[in-house]
Amino acid sequence: MKRKISAYLEWWKNLGKDRMPLLLSGARQIGKTYILQEFAAENYRNTVYLNFETNPILSQLFGDSIDPHKLVPKIEMYFNTQITPGKTLLIFDEIQNCNRALTSMKYFYEIAPEYDLIGVASLLGVFISAKDYSFPVGKVISKTMYPLNFEEFIWETDKATFASAIQESYINNTPLDQDIHESMLELYREYLFVGGMPLAIYNYFSNNQILPYNSVQKTVTDTHVSDISRYTSNSQSVKTTNTYYSINSQLAKENRKFQYKLIKKGARASLFGESIDWLVRAGVVIKCDRITAGNVPPNMARDLSSFKLYMCDVGLAVCRSELTRENISYFDKTILEGLTENYVACMLASNDYELYYWSSDAQAEVDFVIMKDGKPVPIEVKAGDNVRSLSLNSYMKKYNPDYAIRISSKNFGYKNGIKSVPLYAAYLI
Repeated sequence: MKRKISAYLEWWKNLGKDRMPLLLSGARQIGKTYILQEFAAENYRNTVYLNFETNPILSQLFGDSIDPHKLVPKIEMYFNTQITPGKTLLIFDEIQNCNRALTSMKYFYEIAPEYDLIGVASLLGVFISAKDYSFPVGKVISKTMYPLNFEEFIWETDKATFASAIQESYINNTPLDQDIHESMLELYREYLFVGGMPLAIYNYFSNNQILPYNSVQKTVTDTHVSDISRYTSNSQSVKTTNTYYSINSQLAKENRKFQYKLIKKGARASLFGESIDWLVRAGVVIKCDRITAGNVPPNMARDLSSFKLYMCDVGLAVCRSELTRENISYFDKTILEGLTENYVACMLASNDYELYYWSSDAQAEVDFVIMKDGKPVPIEVKAGDNVRSLSLNSYMKKYNPDYAIRISSKNFGYKNGIKSVPLYAAYLI
């Protein structure tokens, strides 16, 4: 599969011999290892791959010294291969399972920057939050990887050539050819159910699928629950699992603000706050904090007591809802609106935006506010073509932003300070 992260890896490689090691993190099963092995095959003579989860004995190599000049010969001896600067890619996979391997990245930068080293981590945020975990701050380049966004999904279809036309219409605010527009909306509706997990996409498009794509999605969510059980205490595991299972209920209501009572009657922040933090650090959910003002940087107007949670992949959210293309029309449209909002959250997160939403005391609410080009930009999300929005108008009247973005099924355009972006083009924001 063609992934955008490949271009980033090329950029990293071309930084030269004095560059920092790369630490690639992200949720499980989003294709981190696969894309690195593909990158290595195309750019290096050989690869030395250490997986600290599947082969924990490798941690013993780091038991004495983590000086690269002593580590490299031990790794060479263990794998019976040669590690040549510039010709060999070292991959430390599931590095969160070996604290000293993570710390060693600091010394690879300071003592031996000639080696090409990439660390790969799932659940990294969970591990580095532990008091006994040392992170090589300022000594690695950190990059978060996400599931495939909608553009990457397009690349897997016979409509890949439309991507350039979509980008041109986005930049120029000019309508896309109507036939292409309708075709992309239909493909977007497919993506809403398939999502961006690589194996789900592979099975969706494959003529020889191993599993139905929704079975793959079920396996991924089961893995998330398994990780919760594995890496939290027994009492915390129950709370975190129940919090995870409540996200679809949160999305199904008109006001997507997170409500503890949907986890359990009488639940409150003091009991479930740690569970929410764990899910966010693990990368399996996306958090969107409320802000109280639109005329200051969002992180200066954050209300920590109010937030929304989304699944890290919209396909997983749909799978958990047991919705299909055939049955979704039977249910309240609020469910589709919540899933559409989840989709947009995934597209924005994949572009490394911190997510916020704005609401006023008068119940007006704008779905997202992001910092773009140094200024707050409000974003309204509509699941269909009804674009009336008193909330967005209220925000614009109160804070007078340079412009706003409305995401809906309507074509590209620009009117009255509002940039119209079709649902399928949210990845371009």
